Amino acid sequence: MAESNFIDYVKIFCASGHGGAGSTHLYRAKYIPKGGPDGGDGGRGGHIILRANPQFWTLIHLKYRKHVKADDGGKGEGGNRHGKNGADIVLDVPLGTVAKDAETGEVLFELVEAGEEKILCRGGRGGLGNTNFKTPTLQTPRFAQPGEDGVEGWFILELKLLADVGLVGFPNAGKSTLLATITSAKPKIANYAFTTLEPNLGIVRYYDGRSFVMADIPGIIEGAHEGRGIGIRFLRHIERNSVLLFMVSAEEEDIAAGYKTLLNELEEYNPELLVKDRVLAVTKCDLIDKKKEKEIEPTLPKDIPHVFISSMSQQGLKELKEALWAALHK
Repeated sequence: MAESNFIDYVKIFCASGHGGAGSTHLYRAKYIPKGGPDGGDGGRGGHIILRANPQFWTLIHLKYRKHVKADDGGKGEGGNRHGKNGADIVLDVPLGTVAKDAETGEVLFELVEAGEEKILCRGGRGGLGNTNFKTPTLQTPRFAQPGEDGVEGWFILELKLLADVGLVGFPNAGKSTLLATITSAKPKIANYAFTTLEPNLGIVRYYDGRSFVMADIPGIIEGAHEGRGIGIRFLRHIERNSVLLFMVSAEEEDIAAGYKTLLNELEEYNPELLVKDRVLAVTKCDLIDKKKEKEIEPTLPKDIPHVFISSMSQQGLKELKEALWAALHK
């Protein structure tokens, strides 16, 4: 099977440039045998910079670029000429990229605005030339500073999708079908678990030209926070969503229990996810009648809005959009 183009995790080695050494040059001319120090400073080493580029949606372009090295700064020269700064390397990444120290796991920064730039590895400062060390008692310093070392190490880049609404549900709960029905996205759809192997984004059109972005996250199973199934790989994407749409199939024996299982997985992964606004959609309602819906309704959680929907028959989709829009604009 062909490898997916959606890459949301890469580990790369980065090294910024060393600073150039300062110059120890002494000025000499035909009639000025002892002109004094005129050594220039060394140039700064090149930075390695991450830039948020909305044209990118995956980290695949960095998957095979395991080592990134910026140029060193140039040495200072006589005549107080400064060395040339090392060229910076700018790596474009998608919005929602998080940079971490691979050794400690510390989050260094996040890029969430288009065009935003952050320095991942700062270039070493150039050394001072001997001109800077001239004093009344030291007229001819014959020394200068060496350039400062650059920064190097392994870093992890993780992508967390930026979307307004994230779909949370078990495999085969109808998430991909809903996304395909109310957006122009074309996710893979089939009647078996784990059809979706990577997140999909789609734009939901609302009234008067308004819209919001919806993300279909691969299905979660019980124990996903412990690494079971494939949900653990994509739970991070839910962190960026403003509203979570929980989807439980009408085929489930106990819909409320299914919802609680999903909620528990999110809580175990990151308790802060429970602060987000939630909407519950009971899917595949074309398989049950109105009488069954009335039997199910009293069992559903009272603290969040719920909608009975069917992507196949278009039932409840208008009400679902209204519930999501209301949650997004509380």
